[in-house]
Amino acid sequence: MTPVPATGPGSPVLDIRGLSVAYGTGDDAVQAIDAIDLTLHRGEVLGLAGESGSGKSTLAYGATRLLPPPGVITGGQVLYHPSSGGSMDLLTMSDRQLRAFRWQETSIVFQGAMNSLNPVSRISEQLTDVIRAHRPATGAQEQRARAADLLRLVGIADDRLDSYPHQLSGGMRQRVMIAMALALDPDVVIMDEPTTALDVVMQRQILARLRDLRDRFDFAVVFITHDLSLLVEFSDRIAIMYGGRLVEDAAAHELYRSPRHPYTHGLLNSFPALRGERRELTGIPGSPPDLKALPSGCVLHPRCAHAMQLCTRHRPKLTTPAGDEASGRHVACWLHHPQAATPEHLARTAPPAAARFDHRAPTLQSGR
Repeated sequence: MTPVPATGPGSPVLDIRGLSVAYGTGDDAVQAIDAIDLTLHRGEVLGLAGESGSGKSTLAYGATRLLPPPGVITGGQVLYHPSSGGSMDLLTMSDRQLRAFRWQETSIVFQGAMNSLNPVSRISEQLTDVIRAHRPATGAQEQRARAADLLRLVGIADDRLDSYPHQLSGGMRQRVMIAMALALDPDVVIMDEPTTALDVVMQRQILARLRDLRDRFDFAVVFITHDLSLLVEFSDRIAIMYGGRLVEDAAAHELYRSPRHPYTHGLLNSFPALRGERRELTGIPGSPPDLKALPSGCVLHPRCAHAMQLCTRHRPKLTTPAGDEASGRHVACWLHHPQAATPEHLARTAPPAAARFDHRAPTLQSGR
């Protein structure tokens, strides 16, 4: 155990350092995650966004050692800092330590609740199984009472305890998974696209419920999705991934108002504003890169309208652009090199007077 300077609100709770993941071994190995550095703070909602295949889920499953074969962690550290002080590396834990750690300290809401819940077991059995495995001293009545409390927390009446998964709607099944993730009061909850298969109304209800639960219990959240508009509404900070690499990391409102990376700008311009004048959606030309044959230099340069000769030869490092020191933003792009001519729409500018961002309500407003 090594000392940690701070364990209060805003201090690091999960620190990913140089994490690399490959699928396969030898010459046929595909590098899916390449030396990712990312820090999650206590009580923070960290959004992880990018196109399909960018490495979002691989990063989460690699950090928690849940990668299915042939996934292999090839380097890095994943340091967990408990509130009691000290730190522990998840990648060096024994199987016994890891079993005790999961659900107790870090839990996961998997993508696709119907596939995650056992279809032949009642909801009560699945909720109490988590409690029984980690807190065997609790009695059966206490376990059932806790399961009922968990359902009420996520807005489901406790008379559904003895229902089977197929007797619940998609939104209710997803909320059962959230309840299960909160059963042991973990410090970190990882959510892998928890609202993808739900309609817009149900998405908003679940996000509002999650925001309320986070405020009440102060757990940190890693929220994975390809829908950047959801993250702008729900997250405190957003990390953008492309080709297995981190390309931008910034506060949600800063990233929405003034993206620095061309890829982030393209993602934000791929969905329409709910208000204001109509504008043409530009999107991002081309297709995501083939991980077996990544382009040299910056992996985005074949799709980037601002690519320079430097971009084709050298990989940019994740650094803080000039003027962003106070915000803590990080960007991996040669356009922010001191000698580069940064395009106006990617340079630091004051947010438009008509643009407003409100974290208190799940609505995105823009006068653009």
